[in-house]
Amino acid sequence: MNFFTWLTTKRKSLGTMDVAELRAQEMLLQNERDRMQARISKLAAEKARIVERGAKEKTPELRRTYAQQFDLLHTEQMMLARHLNIRSKELLTVSRLRMLRESARRARMRPGTLATIREHDLAVIEKLIEDDAVSTEVYQQRLDEILQLGVEADKEAAGISPAAQELLKIWNDMDAGLIKDTREACDEAERRVRERKQAAEG
Repeated sequence: MNFFTWLTTKRKSLGTMDVAELRAQEMLLQNERDRMQARISKLAAEKARIVERGAKEKTPELRRTYAQQFDLLHTEQMMLARHLNIRSKELLTVSRLRMLRESARRARMRPGTLATIREHDLAVIEKLIEDDAVSTEVYQQRLDEILQLGVEADKEAAGISPAAQELLKIWNDMDAGLIKDTREACDEAERRVRERKQAAEG
């Protein structure tokens, strides 16, 4: 089912869905996103092989064929990347709503604990999801504003975790050649997370 058909269905509105229903949709979106990520990685590997073959091939006609194959793979990769951006934002939306539901349940459903979604909000969310220029990070900020998450909830759930922040830094270090392989990266990630935890506790 289309995400926003599900999101706005008259049979059961988003505001009445419980944690289990939101979690089920979250898992479906996550599985689809994972399949897209795997396909994008496969296309990147195929493109690299074509570049290698074309470099060894001296016949103009064959090189032209390789170039055409590369273009087809690149086009598919870009289309998938667009859909991946959309799925990531859809997944973020459902995850946020599930977390709000869970928070409300832990708080024993105090009035005003769970943010409500208005028709206008849904229209804004849909526009942001479909806009390729809106990254997942920017969308996350706008979604949190729409859902009116409080400061404490934002600290608890809005950003990425300290462990994820350190991993992003490590990937940047790998891009710069400061870390050579994934084993070293894993060890470094574990070390940095432990240090952050010790610093917070100390």
